[in-house]
Amino acid sequence: MIGRANGVRIGITGLGTHVPERVLTNDELARIVDTSDEWIVERTGIRERRIAAKEEALTDIARPAAKAALADAGVEPGDIDLLICATVTPDMMFPTSSALLADELGMPKAAAYDLLAGCTGFVYALAQAYGMLASGLSRRALVVGGDVLSKILDWDDRSTLVLFGDGAGAVVLEPVDHGGFLGFELGADGGGGETLWLPGSGSRHFDDPDAFVKMNGREVFKFATRIMVYSAEQILAECGRTVDDVDVYIPHQANKRIIDYAADKLGVPPEKTVVNVDRYGNTSSGSIPLALTDARAEGRLRDGALVLMTGMGAGLTWGSALVEWTTNGRRS
Repeated sequence: MIGRANGVRIGITGLGTHVPERVLTNDELARIVDTSDEWIVERTGIRERRIAAKEEALTDIARPAAKAALADAGVEPGDIDLLICATVTPDMMFPTSSALLADELGMPKAAAYDLLAGCTGFVYALAQAYGMLASGLSRRALVVGGDVLSKILDWDDRSTLVLFGDGAGAVVLEPVDHGGFLGFELGADGGGGETLWLPGSGSRHFDDPDAFVKMNGREVFKFATRIMVYSAEQILAECGRTVDDVDVYIPHQANKRIIDYAADKLGVPPEKTVVNVDRYGNTSSGSIPLALTDARAEGRLRDGALVLMTGMGAGLTWGSALVEWTTNGRRS
């Protein structure tokens, strides 16, 4: 699925993130499984990640991010009429984490639902929120993306344990008078689902499931390096832009080698590419908003900057969003 924005200007007016306090370094992981800091850095670029406490669930780390996004936008919680929470690790299947967040944040008018699209969830949620606002069904949306993947990892499995971390981000979407989203490209290939999956986590019967993440690293790497480039090229072409027009490239933070490959293949120079996988690992749906926050802190998200966001993940899914950043474009 690919499409340009329909002429209605919808932009991001607020941004907030939150990560758990606990920092887990590679050296600490080396005391748990057979690995080393050198091995992890060489293959992934990751040096540390954040890990939620035993009593922390998704909503516990998403709530501060959401509050920060609302404050950044200067929006009252009661003004939000749509809340989408992209996650693969909700507090529970129901009630949804989105409904819990809407209640805790004070959003009695908000429609709220969870969205499950793997690490691409945040981009999918942006596209859905854009569609709701552009059609007039919603006036102001809060999009949350976050995961506590440490809760579903096998802590004896080196191949997955070193990759993932916990974190969350949130953005406010509303009409703006300039800039805003230009288009989206989304896709899915369920035929590759078993390369990254969580058997035993739903209604399908499995013999002796352990409900831990399973991943074929080699196949996921091949998929990611191909689809990250494809999706980015598709949305740029659809919107009549080229890679030279891109000011900030924010790829899903899965693996430094994947990021480097995609950026090089696209022709995006390092100074335009945001990388924070070394500090957070793969936070799934929290990945892109965390990178957005870093980009803003570094002064990259100036008014009018063309920002390309591309994600990929379990499903297998992928998606890109192209947006002209606005720092003060709320429509009066």
